[in-house]
Amino acid sequence: MINHLIQSTLFAAVIALLVGALRRNRARVRYWLWFAASMKFLIPFSLLVGMGTYLGWQAPPAIEAASLSVMPTLRNSSPAPVVTAPSEPPSAETYWMADVAMFVWACGFVAWSGRWWLRWARVRDLARAGTPVRLDLDIDVRSSATAIEPGVFGIFRPVLLLPEGITESLTPAQLQTILAHEMCHVRSRDNLATVVQMLAESVFWFYPLVWWLGARLVEERERACDEDVLARGGDREAYAEGILKVCEMYLTASDCVAGVSGASLPRRIEEIMTARVLTNLGLGRRLLLTAAGVAAVSGPVFFGALTAPARAQGLPAATARFEVASIRPCKEGGRNDQKMGPPGGSPTVSPGRLNTGCALLAANYPMSGLIQRAYGRLKLGFPPPALGSTLPISGGPAWIYSDYYVINAEAAEKAGAEAMEGPMLQALLEDRFQLKVHRETRQVPVYVLTVARGGSKLQQVAPGSCVPPDYSTWPMPTLPQGKTYCASRGAGGRKGPNTMIHEDEATVDFVCKLLGLVMDRPVIDKTGLTGQYKFDLEFAIDQSTPGVGPAFGPQSDDPPAPSIFTVMQRLGMKLEATKGPRDFLVIDRVVRPPEN
Repeated sequence: MINHLIQSTLFAAVIALLVGALRRNRARVRYWLWFAASMKFLIPFSLLVGMGTYLGWQAPPAIEAASLSVMPTLRNSSPAPVVTAPSEPPSAETYWMADVAMFVWACGFVAWSGRWWLRWARVRDLARAGTPVRLDLDIDVRSSATAIEPGVFGIFRPVLLLPEGITESLTPAQLQTILAHEMCHVRSRDNLATVVQMLAESVFWFYPLVWWLGARLVEERERACDEDVLARGGDREAYAEGILKVCEMYLTASDCVAGVSGASLPRRIEEIMTARVLTNLGLGRRLLLTAAGVAAVSGPVFFGALTAPARAQGLPAATARFEVASIRPCKEGGRNDQKMGPPGGSPTVSPGRLNTGCALLAANYPMSGLIQRAYGRLKLGFPPPALGSTLPISGGPAWIYSDYYVINAEAAEKAGAEAMEGPMLQALLEDRFQLKVHRETRQVPVYVLTVARGGSKLQQVAPGSCVPPDYSTWPMPTLPQGKTYCASRGAGGRKGPNTMIHEDEATVDFVCKLLGLVMDRPVIDKTGLTGQYKFDLEFAIDQSTPGVGPAFGPQSDDPPAPSIFTVMQRLGMKLEATKGPRDFLVIDRVVRPPEN
């Protein structure tokens, strides 16, 4: 919001400079410039940049994920990536203040909108109750017994509302100029621009600049109609006298009508009676205004299109492709045995080949899982098999969460798993499923882990005290004497009614990511601890840990352990609920592919 107000203020400042340069030109030009400044408050540059993003090409950089896929055993042989988060998470007081500010704004918006609506309804009732008047004009004319000055009400079917007896109060020459003034408002659709300005004033009621722009609009609007009346041969003296008589005999017009007495009256009368020399826009100034208008609209759009590879949106580039690929839906009675479990499964990968399978024993991967695997994975530096992180998906049709597909694909060269399950799988999904996605950051509930007042009680270990297991070779090589492999139970290991996280050597940030796998929201490390520590956590499974998987193996009669909040508190840590940013993978478009 602050950025938008700053942008709109700078835009209004540029408009003010242009208006100053055109002060000797006709008022209608300046009126539309001020209207553009008012419209800028309703059309943020970010909207135009977003339009450009969708027009741009889709070759963005790699993405950083915000949550991890559940694996039975994890190991961090190198520092884990940092979860996207602010340097200091907002406190509960900050969010309370934001809620109060939103409530105050909503009250102001309702108050100002209600004010405009009541005034509009009042004039509407006057127009409906008015007596038709026969005048040689192209619009409906009605007379009202209320002492309201002449004004045009309505946008698409405007009505000229006149006070009762005005035809007897003004001379024919005076009445003719007043009517010419009102018809100028009709031809220029000034009431439509007034509605837009009312909307801007209701939304940004707290910002004085918006009200100042509204005053400039009224001033230039009335001046423009004055110029139009005189340009059509209206008598200066009769016109000035007619305006003064209207102001003397009748009340001021409503904001919902384009009247005759707006703006600074003494200055208007002076300008009407003075034969000011007005110049038309020359070719140079026309080109200047045209270039400024085109730049104001196309500049942000072009910027969005130009930066689409870097923004559209934070997704990896899909360049390499499979040479041959077949896709078909999983069906009951298919080639895979039903006894092997429900459809889905983690893809199997061999050099140059990718097979998603239909009924593997691993975790299920419906279409949504394949999308996550292609776009939302971030390797943590493990030796194979590498752990991948996934982004939560938002949007998309219901079938992507229930339909499973067999994908058999071969690459021309012996591509590795990283390429086939990343850029190459992306290209395949975009081609066969017409998939379009983008990344979006939203404020969501999170937990923040901090050091408690008494200080940390974690057991720190020397880096390299154990050797990370290398799963790329089997059996794993024998270690030198005195060296042992690091034990790791990861997240989700079950022990009776409890779950465990055991790491011989891990960073606090990495364990926060493990906690985020099983807890009901992401966990962000704000402890400031950067060393390696030994973790042996056992905590109860409750509503705050819905990500714990089903139990395997024999049941245990162990009593329930304390909650994860109590366990962390005993280690000198504190888990607090707050709000923070989290990345989502948003589905823009996806269709079922034909079988092949």
